[in-house]
Amino acid sequence: MLNKNEVRRTASVLGTTLAYYEAGEHAERPPLVMLHGGGPGASSWSNFGPALPGFAQHFRTLLVDQPGFGASDKPPVKGNYFRHSADHVVALLDVLGIERIHLLGNSLGGGTAMRLALSYPERVQRLVLMGPGGLSLNLFHADPTEGVQRLMDFAAAPSREALRAFIATMVVNQKLVTDELVEERYADAMAPGAREAMAAMGASFWNPEYAEDGMLWREAHRLRQPTLLTWGREDRVNPLDGAFAALKLIPKAELHVFPRCGHWAQFEAADAFREVSVAFLTREK
Repeated sequence: MLNKNEVRRTASVLGTTLAYYEAGEHAERPPLVMLHGGGPGASSWSNFGPALPGFAQHFRTLLVDQPGFGASDKPPVKGNYFRHSADHVVALLDVLGIERIHLLGNSLGGGTAMRLALSYPERVQRLVLMGPGGLSLNLFHADPTEGVQRLMDFAAAPSREALRAFIATMVVNQKLVTDELVEERYADAMAPGAREAMAAMGASFWNPEYAEDGMLWREAHRLRQPTLLTWGREDRVNPLDGAFAALKLIPKAELHVFPRCGHWAQFEAADAFREVSVAFLTREK
C-alpha cells in the first residue's frame, strides 16, 4: 500500500480544485486514469487505493476524485453528472499535458468514463468498465436495485447502520465489511458539503431536462474504442443482466465475469481484476 499523502496531488480546472493520486512511470504506454463509484463516502482512494501499486507497475496511474467527491471541490452540477464530471477530467488532462489515456471506471465512474470516450474519442485508447452506471440496462431486475435502494435509504436518513447496509450489498464476502471501512466512509460521507454534493449528483439523473443524457445505453453503438466490460456475477447494484445490451451494442466490446464477486471487483477479486485489466490494456492492436 502506498502512502496516501505522498502520492496525492491537486490541480485547478474549470474553477474547481480536483484531487488525484499518481504513481508509476511508463512513458511507452498511455497513462491509466481510474474513476471511482458514487456511493456514500466514495473517493478514488477508497475505491482504488489498494489497487494502485499493482497498476502502477504497468502504467502511469492516476486515481481522480470526481467533482463532488473525496478531496475534490463540490461545485454545482451542470447538466447530467456524467458529462459534468467528464468535462472536468478532460480539463485535468489538459492541465497535466496528457493527450491520450486508457480509462477505467467503476459504477458512477464507469458512466463518466463512457461519456468522456463518447465526447472526446481522440483522448481515449481503451476502456475498462466495471458495473458501469448509465450503460447497465437491467433486463430482469427491478429498479431501483437492492444496492441503489440502500444508497437511497442512507441519503434519506444517514447513519452508520444505513451505511453498513449499503456497503454490504457491494460484496459477497461480508468479512470485507469491516468497522474500519464503515467508519472511514462514514466520515467522508458526512464531511462538509458531501451530502449536498451527492444530492445534486443524484438529482441530475432524475431531472427530466438532463435525465436522458445519462441513458448511455442509448449511445453505446457509437463507442469505437476497444472496451472490456467487467462484472461481478453477484452484483446487487448493477446486476449482471445489465451487461448484455452493452455487450451487444458496443462494436468492440468483450465481457469478463468474476464469480463469487459483487459490485467491487477491484476489491473483492483484486488480483484477478488487475490481471484481466492489465492484459486487456496492454494487448497489441
